[in-house]
Amino acid sequence: MSTPRPIPNALTIAGVDPSGGAGVLADIKAMSALGAYGCGVIAALTAQNTHGVTGVAPVPPAFVGQQIDTLFADVRIDATKIGMLGQQPVIQVVAEKLARWRPTDRAWHVVLDPVMVAKSGDLLLERDAVGALREALLPQATMLTPNLPEAGVLLEERPVETVKEMRRVAERLREKMAYDGRRWVLLKGGHLPGNDVIDLLHDGDRMIELPGHRIDTANTHGTGCTLSAALAALLPQIDDVPEAARRAKAYLTEAIRHSGRLQAGDGHGPVHHFHAWW
Repeated sequence: MSTPRPIPNALTIAGVDPSGGAGVLADIKAMSALGAYGCGVIAALTAQNTHGVTGVAPVPPAFVGQQIDTLFADVRIDATKIGMLGQQPVIQVVAEKLARWRPTDRAWHVVLDPVMVAKSGDLLLERDAVGALREALLPQATMLTPNLPEAGVLLEERPVETVKEMRRVAERLREKMAYDGRRWVLLKGGHLPGNDVIDLLHDGDRMIELPGHRIDTANTHGTGCTLSAALAALLPQIDDVPEAARRAKAYLTEAIRHSGRLQAGDGHGPVHHFHAWW
């Protein structure tokens, strides 16, 4: 009889959205819903609701580092999702700590969601911090999950407008990642026009289309956070990365589909992370 896998411990390093639709709170919900024990390191504070962000307060970089050191010294972390970091010094500290604690005896998953702009259009990453994210964190990521505007910023070019252009962008992004081990780009196509939504999954060799259908709802707050957190929860449980990506996307799709059951704000509402339970 095979021994069952241990319940994975998944960490999110991100900001806090008080409305619970994005950031650490949304990540913990998604991780919990998908069978992982969620841990969180707070990298930034926001005053935020479903309409927008009214304020951002940085967390001192040294304290972000202390949170990471204290957690990793005690808890086995199987996957780390990185979301909103906000400032260049925080990015540098997170990069240094991940390099320090990277295990050498087991699989290590780092899902980088390059959060730059909120759904409301508010800036969540200082412009001078993009270079640090590109140089210090991108090489450590095993999964990169940008949307099209974020991909444009990372590559210093305009956002693409067709699936054909997306293929070129996915290839260029993968070239900026390290070449050792399994590393993937999940390029999200939600900003393209039309009812069909195609994401691309690329590992430097395979280019896999993940098709989907746009759901007519305004409740899309925190979709990027939720998808990357879902990946961090599933990757330690599923050896096949494309299958983990398909399941993460399917989970998000149903969370969006059932979002109307929630009554949390009247702007861009949150998705329903626990749609399978209540």
